[in-house]
Amino acid sequence: MKELLLVGAGSCLGGMARYIVSLAFKNLSDYPLATFTANIIGCFIIGVLWTVTNKYSNMSNSISLFLMVGFCGGFTTFSSFSKESIMMMLSGHYLPFLLYSFGSVILGLIAVVFGAALAK
Repeated sequence: MKELLLVGAGSCLGGMARYIVSLAFKNLSDYPLATFTANIIGCFIIGVLWTVTNKYSNMSNSISLFLMVGFCGGFTTFSSFSKESIMMMLSGHYLPFLLYSFGSVILGLIAVVFGAALAK
C-alpha cells in the first residue's frame, strides 16, 4: 500500500507540473509544443534519476517509485503525444506529423542518454 501511495503522490505532482508546462505554451503554436517539451524534459529527468539510482545503491526504492514511476509517469504524456500525432496525420499535415513523431522519439532517447551521462 505504501508503494501505491508513493506512486500516486508522485504522479499527482507530475501531472500538476505537466499542466504548468501546458499553460506556459498555451496559444503559442498549433504545434503541440507543451507535450513535446514535457516529454523531452521527462526523458532527461528519468535519465538522471536512473543513473543516480544505479550509482547510489543505498537510494531507497520508495524514492525511485515516487520520482521515476510517479512523477515522471504523471509528467510525461504518451497518450497525448499519440493523439496529437494521429490528429496531424489525419488532417494532412504530414511533415509536422513526421517531425513531431520521430523528433519526440529520437530526442527523447537522446535526452535519456544525456541525462544519464550528466548524472555520472
